[in-house]
Amino acid sequence: MLYRNIVKPYMFSLDPEKAHHLTIGGLETGAKVPGALAIMRGMYGVQETKDLAVDLFGLHFPNPIGLAAGLDKNGAAIEGFSSIGFGFMEVGTVTPKGQPGNEQPRLFRLPEDEALINRMGFNNEGAQAMKARFAKLKSRRIPVAVNIGKNKVTPNEQAPEDYKTLIRELYPEADFFVVNISSPNTPDLRNLQHGNELKDLLQEVVEERDRQAKQAGGQPKAVLVKIAPDVKDAELEYMIATIAGSRVSGIIATNTTITRDTLTHPNKKETGGLSGMPLRDRSTEIIRQIYKQTEGKLPIIGSGGIFTSQDAYDKIRAGASLVEIYTALIYKGPGINRELHQGLRELLSRDGYSHISEAVGADHR
Repeated sequence: MLYRNIVKPYMFSLDPEKAHHLTIGGLETGAKVPGALAIMRGMYGVQETKDLAVDLFGLHFPNPIGLAAGLDKNGAAIEGFSSIGFGFMEVGTVTPKGQPGNEQPRLFRLPEDEALINRMGFNNEGAQAMKARFAKLKSRRIPVAVNIGKNKVTPNEQAPEDYKTLIRELYPEADFFVVNISSPNTPDLRNLQHGNELKDLLQEVVEERDRQAKQAGGQPKAVLVKIAPDVKDAELEYMIATIAGSRVSGIIATNTTITRDTLTHPNKKETGGLSGMPLRDRSTEIIRQIYKQTEGKLPIIGSGGIFTSQDAYDKIRAGASLVEIYTALIYKGPGINRELHQGLRELLSRDGYSHISEAVGADHR
């Protein structure tokens, strides 16, 4: 009610990127105010329940609903986002060196389509700034993944060095890593998803992860790959096979799309990655294909167009062990996490499942 009637109308009256920075800044500042995090947890937090808690990648997720990368690019508001009901979150995309990203305006709302278009271009402060922010964290209530990408000026043939640098610099801080090779807003980045470029990149990333794990002690941290929805079936089949053979830990499906089918808002003409409701069915279909091809042996995080508990459940039944939201948080506010949590519990009960793991991939059985 508060978000829908007061906060959202005000935020939507502002330029989208200004509203974005205001949100991150507010959560970052609020975490420093005594008692503010407890108030946020009281208003929007989600009580952990046994049926939705997930153990995966050697980590405990209090619930399966995460925050996708792109909202907290610099890890500035981890404590705030950790207090409004998420079961995990991604920070980034971070690059080795800070970079300003693309020219503004670069973020656009499409309210009638329940969508966003962004062409941010990996704007972030760089690895050292993120590392410093992690060092200041007082607590970490949920697993935090670091989403990593290459700098814009780095040619593709040198891209593995950027990803390896980020693994080295942020290995002590990240709970797990996400290799972003699927943003449409960095020139030629998506070419890294295909052929020998993908195979060689993942081999070098995994080897660097193993080196850092050996130095740090303990089990190697999970590395996932985030893929694009804009691939043909044959390309997707090869991509999945390459990822499955690379010793990475899982796949995030999917990143934003460059397609503009069914859109009605005038901002549909803007270039960049489209997120939100129009992506829902395509991302679910890709999850279904990954699960089928890997016979459910490669964990999947489902992302794209989740606005309701049924949307999330569809991705889980298609094969996702965890899910992420982004655009729905902008349109529906922080109360969405309680809504999704309660709805998922009801759907599990309806189908006779006592734990979410029983529903993962249920559509294939």
